[in-house]
Amino acid sequence: MKVGVVVFPGSNCDHDLYHVLKEGLHLDTIFLWHKEHDLQGCDAVFLPGGFSYGDYLRCGAIARFSPIMKEVEQFAKKGGPVLGICNGFQILTESHLLPGVLLRNNSLQFVCKNTSIRVESNQTPFTKKISPSHILSMPVAHGDGNYFIEEEGLKRLEGEGQVVFRYVDSSGKPSEAANPNGSVKNIAGICNAAKNVVGLMPHPERTSEGLLGTVEGKIIFESLLG
Repeated sequence: MKVGVVVFPGSNCDHDLYHVLKEGLHLDTIFLWHKEHDLQGCDAVFLPGGFSYGDYLRCGAIARFSPIMKEVEQFAKKGGPVLGICNGFQILTESHLLPGVLLRNNSLQFVCKNTSIRVESNQTPFTKKISPSHILSMPVAHGDGNYFIEEEGLKRLEGEGQVVFRYVDSSGKPSEAANPNGSVKNIAGICNAAKNVVGLMPHPERTSEGLLGTVEGKIIFESLLG
């Protein structure tokens, strides 16, 4: 399997993600520069965390107009698997590949901490190896991770199984204290209606190697292998 990690000016988790895919999963992994017009035959595409284009205007608002994103959009519409992490999630919503928006954290402060997230759906390429209700521990690091969608859209997300991850407490229940950013219904990650595009705010690549103390996040990448 050949996978691509998109690199925007300001990306800072691109090499972390590349390392997990290349060295951890031994996949044929390449970087895809934001000015490129070709996905070079990739079977899956990853949008990493960071501050694409300095987060000017809005997080992901400029990155959505990159030449490479036109290719990613076409790839996704044809059913290709796409995963956006943190800033990558923001870019996917700005590109309308995922519904809703990521707003400023309700605390108005940057949040960097470990969180617990509950898997709500295993119907995506990135969760098919994980049982629903399984709890994963992984860190968040963002200032604009407050997921919001209007009421009608939220009903559709919940009803069609598009909520993929939810922030929970140590007992596995959603709570205000477990929600690091104020996201509606403790949503930590979602997918599109076709379930091939997934975005989440927590960083699985930071919990995918024993040296970091845990490999819990690695299963998200391993799920892609079937």
